[in-house]
Amino acid sequence: MKKINGIILQYFEWYLECKQNLWNELRENASLLSKIGVTAVWLPPAYKGIGGKNEVGYGVYDMYDLGEFDQKGTIKTKYGSKDEYINAIIALKQEGIETYADIVLNHKMGADMLQVIPASKMDWGNHNIQIQDNGTVKVATKYTFPNRKHKYSDFEWNWTHFTGIDFNNGTGEKAIFKFKDKNWSKEVDEEFGNFDYLMGADLDFSNPEVIQECKNWGEWYLETTNVDGFRLDAVKHISANFYKDWLKYLRDKTKKQLFTVGEYWSQDVSKLHRYIEQTQGEMSLFDVPLHYNFYNASINPNYNLSQILDHTLVKENPSKAVTFVDNHDTQPGQALQSFVEKWFKPIAYSIILLRDEGYPCVFFGDLCGIKNNGILPMQELEILMYLRKEKAYGKQIDYFDNPDYIGWTRQGDESHLQSGLAVVISKTLDGEKNMYIGEQFAGNTFIDALGNCEDNVVINESGMGCFKVKGKSVSVWVEA
Repeated sequence: MKKINGIILQYFEWYLECKQNLWNELRENASLLSKIGVTAVWLPPAYKGIGGKNEVGYGVYDMYDLGEFDQKGTIKTKYGSKDEYINAIIALKQEGIETYADIVLNHKMGADMLQVIPASKMDWGNHNIQIQDNGTVKVATKYTFPNRKHKYSDFEWNWTHFTGIDFNNGTGEKAIFKFKDKNWSKEVDEEFGNFDYLMGADLDFSNPEVIQECKNWGEWYLETTNVDGFRLDAVKHISANFYKDWLKYLRDKTKKQLFTVGEYWSQDVSKLHRYIEQTQGEMSLFDVPLHYNFYNASINPNYNLSQILDHTLVKENPSKAVTFVDNHDTQPGQALQSFVEKWFKPIAYSIILLRDEGYPCVFFGDLCGIKNNGILPMQELEILMYLRKEKAYGKQIDYFDNPDYIGWTRQGDESHLQSGLAVVISKTLDGEKNMYIGEQFAGNTFIDALGNCEDNVVINESGMGCFKVKGKSVSVWVEA
């Protein structure tokens, strides 16, 4: 459940060196996270993947193995054991922090046995176009999980539970092979003609056995871990109708709200609106268009700052928008690399953390750095998180009236002592904006909480202040 001025923390990055100990580290840091304003933590996929102890989590093998069974060369996952995972969740709950589990239902990898089945080769550029009828292919589609020995579930996967795969083990050919009598889902993104197929053995969400097993697993997972919600991976590739029904089913069974955010990776906000409509509002979505606005503003000196929120989910449907600056997919070295430039990071975080709309998600790589790339922690981030927790309340007035300088004020409220703030952003030179913050502050002195401007601002009797900003930076003015 989203809390007032809540903050989600994505507690991992792609190249994280955690030595199978992340869950223990998280448990130890629970109190610290609460103090800096974190109210929910997005945890990486907790189940066994094809990469064993090196698996980030998206090459899913056995979703019932949370670091409990000797599979893929390890008992613990990259992040730790099942018990350590559950203990971390308990520690977070004791600090009032919710947990959102990363769920990857699109595909499976690392099958235990091969099967020979009829299939057709499809075109990489348009998955609807059949290139040739291959006759049969030898593919990795039989999952028996021998070392788990049917504990928790006796369900075994075979080729009938999938629509296609991208590798023929018989010939070594890499191509998209669609299995005989199978169809791609129609309720998916239309990129590449139809973007149902992404990678691995693609789950067939029209198969009743698959649907039931996903429901059974969801119930087991929630009962076992007691997480508070989900981050759903790659939803643009999965039937909207499936997720609508799956989430309704689990909420009904558990009587929990289960806050859920989906990753629909598209810069086109209309596609996000469509998916929300198709799922009947059962999930929020990450505001990918806003991320790209931030990225483009950080690399384009001619970017019009007054349009930074245009064509974004947070502007057009704020109650369903989870805002973010970067994540594990956009960080350097990843397929979706679009890492916001360092100078613009404080600006972007001020926009997602200090405004009224949206549910902000902070990236571990920004808060703690990315050792693999020599990227240091963002110094201003903890301050901005603190300001959201303590100051960012009350009526909001926007001053998005200049391509180079924008700002807004929050007037505070009676429930939060000394709340209220003024934000000014520049993408070029030093500047200032006259903004109204409220007559209740008349005569009071404001200072820049980020320390970028040394001057003080005194609010006049009309509730106005002349708030300054240094070039290519942000200043957040709060009551001294």
